[in-house]
Amino acid sequence: MKKYKNSDFIIPISVMLQLCIINGIFAYLIPETYFDFSRILYYNASWIVIINGVQYYPFARKDRFFTKIKKVLQLYIVYGLAYFALLSFMDEKYETIQYYILVYVLLCLALFTYRAFFFWLRSKYRSGGGNSVKSVILGGDENLDKIQKVFDVPDLGYRYSGFFSDTYSDKMGYLGKVEDSFLYILENDIDEIYCEASKFNPQELKNLIGFADNNLIKFKVLLDNKEMFSRAMSIELFDNIPVLNLRNVPLDTEYARITKRTFDILFSSLVIITILSWLSPLLFILIKLESKGNLYFKQKRHGFKRQVFWCYKFRSMVSNKSSDTIMATKNDARVTKIGNFLRKTSIDELPQFFNVFKGDMSVVGPRPHMELHTDHYETSVDKYLVRHFVKPGITGLAQTKGYRGEIENKYDIQNRVRLDIFYVEKWSLWLDLSIIFDTIANIFKKEEKAY
Repeated sequence: MKKYKNSDFIIPISVMLQLCIINGIFAYLIPETYFDFSRILYYNASWIVIINGVQYYPFARKDRFFTKIKKVLQLYIVYGLAYFALLSFMDEKYETIQYYILVYVLLCLALFTYRAFFFWLRSKYRSGGGNSVKSVILGGDENLDKIQKVFDVPDLGYRYSGFFSDTYSDKMGYLGKVEDSFLYILENDIDEIYCEASKFNPQELKNLIGFADNNLIKFKVLLDNKEMFSRAMSIELFDNIPVLNLRNVPLDTEYARITKRTFDILFSSLVIITILSWLSPLLFILIKLESKGNLYFKQKRHGFKRQVFWCYKFRSMVSNKSSDTIMATKNDARVTKIGNFLRKTSIDELPQFFNVFKGDMSVVGPRPHMELHTDHYETSVDKYLVRHFVKPGITGLAQTKGYRGEIENKYDIQNRVRLDIFYVEKWSLWLDLSIIFDTIANIFKKEEKAY
């Protein structure tokens, strides 16, 4: 029978320390509203209820400081509502609400600082041998090297003992055949068994699971078809049936879509009102003086789910019949003098904020390509269409990393698609903001492919 370890009390102790921070700050800064039994009970009980409601705990072994940052913000917002709700029901008259807002901001900063300290301390504790789990692998072969790299990270707290396989191996850590593992696991107090599913038949797996359950050992199955898997996969449960979702897209959630769309509307409205309102008439005059044609250039491009939309730009070329088939190249004769300036500064892209406001595009996302290029790349570049799981953007991760403009060789488009897929799988509002910041910074640099 396994006994409790000291590490089993890390989370309860952490909760107690958080409550100490909350009570200490309230008692010191707002004693007039704190020292009442019912209020003290409310402050503490509401915190416990909310951290359970937002599922702030428990932390997974691989969680880091920024892993659950969305839950941290959600926790602070909900607890803030509870905090101000209590103030609104009190009979006391307050001279200013600003002070109570400041108190709550200081509380959030204190809790955030404690979170940073918690993960730093946990890392040190694990590196020294605490909060550890002993693990073995059964049937280890295909993914052994990759799993060992995870086990070897000190602050994750894994203590990898080795692997058992019915096929003899000269790899480091080989402990013998699977039949030898049972006694070894019991004698060495192993906490977790990792089992490669393809090495065992259903009955053998059932027996292994039964052995683990009857000895209070966690049993984890390794799905080892590595050609199929990706970093963005996740497990979904359909009743009792686990389903592997190989392409987890953060923007599939309603919360993420609303957040991104709200940001797009606000940002595009700001640009349209403060910049395009006066810049468009000025450019109308300058562009017309140099060449005949419209102020705006529009082109059909593929967007979300490969849907076609009209993409707008300030016209930077003389009117020509090849604009829908040939991308701009260095020293392109079609580009006008004013157009050259517009392209180097990316001002020609500003009308796309109308596309963002309409909902065809987003401020940040994979750049949309013209129809002819999409038709070509979807058959010649692996996973090209994955970038169409989200709306195209005025700027994107690939553009900030230097993959913008003309595609000179296959590596340009392959790297662009690779970065676009990374964005699709790892989207967050913070990533969008960092891309916008990098885009603005790049405007003031002489980008090699800004033509």
